[in-house]
This record gives sequence, C-alpha cells and structure tokens, in this order.
Amino acid sequence: MKSGAAWLASATQEMLDEFLGGLDDNALLALPWVFEFWALPHQLPPAGAWKSWVILGGRGAGKTRAGAEWVRAQIEGARPADPGRASRVALVGETFDQVRDVMIFGDSGIMACSPPDRRPVWEAGRRRLVWPNGATATAFSAHEPEALRGPQFDAAWADELAKWKRAEESWDMLQFALRLGDHPQQVVTTTPRNVGVLKAILNNPSTVATHAPTEANRAYLAASFLEEVRARYGGTRLGRQELEGVLLDDVEGALWTTAGIEAARIETAPPLDRIVVALDPAVTSGAASDECGIVVAGVVQQGAPQDWRAVVLEDATVRGRPTDWARAAIAAMDRWNAERLVAEVNQGGELIESVLRQIDPLVPFRPLRASRGKSARAEPVAALYEQGRVRHLRSGRLGTLEDQMCRMTVQGYQGQGSPDRVDALVWALSELVIVPAQAWRRPQVRGL
Repeated sequence: MKSGAAWLASATQEMLDEFLGGLDDNALLALPWVFEFWALPHQLPPAGAWKSWVILGGRGAGKTRAGAEWVRAQIEGARPADPGRASRVALVGETFDQVRDVMIFGDSGIMACSPPDRRPVWEAGRRRLVWPNGATATAFSAHEPEALRGPQFDAAWADELAKWKRAEESWDMLQFALRLGDHPQQVVTTTPRNVGVLKAILNNPSTVATHAPTEANRAYLAASFLEEVRARYGGTRLGRQELEGVLLDDVEGALWTTAGIEAARIETAPPLDRIVVALDPAVTSGAASDECGIVVAGVVQQGAPQDWRAVVLEDATVRGRPTDWARAAIAAMDRWNAERLVAEVNQGGELIESVLRQIDPLVPFRPLRASRGKSARAEPVAALYEQGRVRHLRSGRLGTLEDQMCRMTVQGYQGQGSPDRVDALVWALSELVIVPAQAWRRPQVRGL
C-alpha cells in the first residue's frame, strides 16, 4: 500500500480533485496536520514492540520532522484535552540551544508541526513544553548527562546522537530515566557516524531502524543545494555518510581512515606526467561473481621518485564477463589518455592478456605477479598516504573504493567478499610510485 506522499507524487490532477472534493470542511482543515498522509515511508514508525527507533538519514532527509511528529503522536489524544500514550517526554540534543532552536522551534520542530488547538506552550525558565492535555516535554543537553539523573519519562527523542561529545554517558542516563508507563519508547534521529554508541544501539535486538538519503526529501529542498552537494560530495566516502545516510565503519587497525582520506581530497588534478589503469581481474563471472577492480591513477614526477606525488583519478570497477571488464578497462584508458594498463595475472595468466587484446590488439599491457599477500602489498601504499603523497580526485566516484580501504588491516580484509578495488589501487600506485622508487634506491653498478 502506498503512503500518502507516494500517492500524491503519482496522482493525476483528476485524482487529486476527486479526493479533495470528497472531504468535508473539517477534514480539509485537518489534512495539513495529518502527518501519516504526508510522510515519506522512512518517517513513519515501524510496527512491533520495539524500544528504540533509529532514523538514519542524509542531510535534509526529513529526520527532524519525523522526530517532532513522533512526539506529537505520543502526546496528543483524540481531542486537545485528551491524554495520549505518553505524558512525560525527554528531548535530548547535543546542546540545549540545539534542542530549543532545532527540535522545538526549528522549521521542522515540534511547534511548527503542531496544529493551533494542540500547540504546546514553551516555559523557558523550566526548559519545557506544556500541552493543553497537561503532557510535558523537557529539554536536555547531552553535554550534561547528570541532568538526566532523577527525572523519569515514558518517551524520549534524541537528535543527532552520533555527534554528541558525551554520547555514551548521556545515552546511559537516558535509559535509566525512561521507566514510566507500560512500554516506554524512544526515537533517535541522526546522520550516521562511526561511533560506538550508535552501533551498539543498532545492534540491540529491541531496536528498529529506517533509512533514507537526502534525495528522498528532494521535494522540500532547494534545487541549488542538491546540485551543489551532488557535485561536491557525490561518489565520495563523506557523501555516502552525509548524503546517503550510510553508516561507515572504520575497522580498528585499518591501514586507512576516513579522516585521512578526506584530508587527501582535491577538486582538480594537477598536470600529470604519467597515468596508468590497474586491473584486478575477477576469476569468475556472473551476478554472484567478485567485481573486477579497475582504478585509474596518475603521478607528478618532480624530483627523485621517492618525492613523486600521485592522484587517484577514477574507480571504474565493474562486475561481469571477462569481455565486460576488458572493455571497461580500455575505455578508462581512453578517457584518461593512460599510457599503460597493468593487471595481476596470478589467477588467469595469459588468458587476461588474451581477453584484453580481443578488445584492443595494440593495448600497452604489462602483467604483474603477486609474491606477497594483499595486506603486505597494501602497507607500502598506505605509507604513501601517511606521507601526504597521494590525493583523491573528488569527482572520481571513489566512495566504494574508500569503504574497502577503511576495512583493510595488516591482518587482512575485514569486510565481505574480496577487496578488488583496493587491490587495483595498490597495483596502480605501486606501478607509478613504489616500483620506480625501489629501482632508484638500488645500488648502481659502475664500470671499472
């Protein structure tokens, strides 16, 4: 069954006229305040006897409105003076000012969402809202977890929990305070971040979650905002977090971190002296096969090889038949005017070169053989990042590659499947920087 928002999006003008014409005056006046009709699917609470509902979303995905409307649904009764399911609510944000300015008085906050006959009164001195039916909602700052000692509640709304400085302490205190009624519940609205308390909440069996990217709420966002953030962050690891609302997990002991990768981001590539395409072929094909990692990188050759700087330009990884990845790799060479294609041939041997030459008989190709494991090969490349010698082009669609990078450790890859994109990255940067530097450092044999 479609939500009201989905029905509105697909309804014809005739359908809308028929629907509105069938409503009496009271129903028409009430319709703007009936959130169940206007809500997007991720803004409606899931069914079941859950304790915590976590709404994960990108910036502007409608999380605040969902939290405010959930509070309304808990507090309001059938008529303004009738009791609702909850009578004492905790509103917890990173700071008190953010609770007041966003959760209560913001454009999507509780006051803006409440119909005139049910709108609460703000008691600034007591930092609380009071509804016509006597229910209250009290504001708390996550900077002051001790303030949650003593009060008790039957519902709570925690906003942007993933950026609270004292998140674990504040969350624990809130759980002890949430003890009134038959089944106290809480909603968490947050852009995901890799913090322990959020991951623990999501892993709790009593937690349910909904998720939406920024794009889901595009009808209520400025077109210029969407255009700007798509251009700037689309395809990056930060974009996956802030726009797609994906919880990105930096594995403990990973060779790369989100912070380090973001620090390496550049808008435009400098003039490059050499560009290569690196291929990590999949040994199987079909829908369930591994991906074929294809990464394009270039290098600025200034000074000795140990001083060269590299730029990762594009992740062109594909899944498919050998001829599919061969075409994709050669197409990437053409796009970037690359001078060489390199590929690991430990599995596949001469077949890999044969497939490539079916597509382009003259492709400049060099086979590479791995003598060490993936992690051992990746460590010298990770060291280049630590030295500030590698940059990532923002427009290179590198988000999924960066996810794999943040799961590669010295003990191996801590993710599902094979790190095909990281393997291709390692081959590319090894070809451009590490191998030339090793050759430069070897003692030169001088004639007598």
